[in-house]
Amino acid sequence: MALSPPAGEYHANYREDMTIFPSRNSRRALWVGILVLACAPLVCGRYELGLLINIGIMGIAALGLNILVGFTGQISIGHAAFFGFGAFMSAWLHDATHLPVALCIPLAGLGTALVGLVFGTPAARLKGLYLAIATLAAQFILEDFFARAQWFTGGTSGRITEPFALFGWIADREEKFFYVVLAYVILMFVAASNLLRTRDGRALVAVRDHYLSAEVMGINLAYYRTLSFGIASFYAGIAGALYAHYLLFVSVEAFNILFSIQFLGMVIIGGLGSVSGSLMGAAFMVLLPEVVQSAAAALAGGAIDRALRLGASISFLREMAIGAAIILFLIFEPDGLARRWRLIKAYWKLYPYSH
Repeated sequence: MALSPPAGEYHANYREDMTIFPSRNSRRALWVGILVLACAPLVCGRYELGLLINIGIMGIAALGLNILVGFTGQISIGHAAFFGFGAFMSAWLHDATHLPVALCIPLAGLGTALVGLVFGTPAARLKGLYLAIATLAAQFILEDFFARAQWFTGGTSGRITEPFALFGWIADREEKFFYVVLAYVILMFVAASNLLRTRDGRALVAVRDHYLSAEVMGINLAYYRTLSFGIASFYAGIAGALYAHYLLFVSVEAFNILFSIQFLGMVIIGGLGSVSGSLMGAAFMVLLPEVVQSAAAALAGGAIDRALRLGASISFLREMAIGAAIILFLIFEPDGLARRWRLIKAYWKLYPYSH
C-alpha cells in the first residue's frame, strides 16, 4: 500500500531550519519580485524610479544599522555620519586616484568600516546610555570633520560627484541607476542573510540575547560588538557612496543627527532583528513624507487647510508624521512591519481554516 506524501511543509533537520528560503513558494516569490522590479524602468516615470532608488539606498543603510541594533543589541545614534563618510570617501577616491566609480563604491564601504571599527572599539565596552552617548559623540566628531576637511568634503561648498560607469555604460539617469541600486540591494541583503546563518552571525545574536551566557560559552563580547560596528559602517558606507553618485553632489549639512534618528525609525518601524523588515522600514519612511505632502495638497484651499494652514507648515507635518509613526509602532506594533507581514502570510497560508 503506497503511503501518501506528507501534508504541508516542515523542517526535518537543522540545515532546513537555517535556510534562507523556508519553502519553494518563497523562492519563487522572490524571483518573481526581482523580475517585476527589473521591469520597473519600462513602466515607471523618473519620479517613481527616484522613490524606488531612495528606498533601495536607505534600505541598505538601515540593514547595516539593524545588524548592529537588532541582531547585536547595540545602539547607534551616529549612523548618518558613517553614511556621509561613505558618500564623501567615494567622491574623494574618484577625484584623487581617478579610479572607476564602480570600484570606488566598495572601497568607500571598506574605508567606512575601518572608521566604524575605530569608534566601535571603545564603544564595545560600553552599553545602555553610555553607548548611546559614545555614538552621539561619533556623530558630532564626524560632522565637525566634514565641515573642516575641505580637501575631503569640499567644506561648506560640498563636493560634486561623477555618475556610476562600468565598461562605457554610464548610469546618469534614473532608468539606468535603478539597476545599479537593485544589484547592490540584492547583493547586500543576500550577504546579510547568509551572515546570520554563520557562526559569527549566531554569535552576534547570542550577544544580544544574553551577553553573560554568551561570554560563559567562550564568545568574545568585545570582538563581536566591535565587529558589528564595522559591518554596520560598511553597509552605511556602501549606501552613502550610492547616494553620492545618484545625486551627483554631496553636502555637509545633509548628514546630521536628524538623519540618524530617521535611520533608527526605519529599523523600529520595519522590525528589530529582521532583514526584510529593514527594507520595509526604509520604504515606509521614504513614502510617508510623500503621502503627507499629497494629502496636504489634496486638502489645499479647503476648510481644514484654512483652519490648520497646512500649506504653510508642510515641512513640520512631515516631521510630525515621522515622529507619530515611530510612537504608534512602539505602542501597537513593537515588532514592526516584518511581524505584521508574517501574520498576513500565516493567515492566508491557513485560509479558510485560520483562527
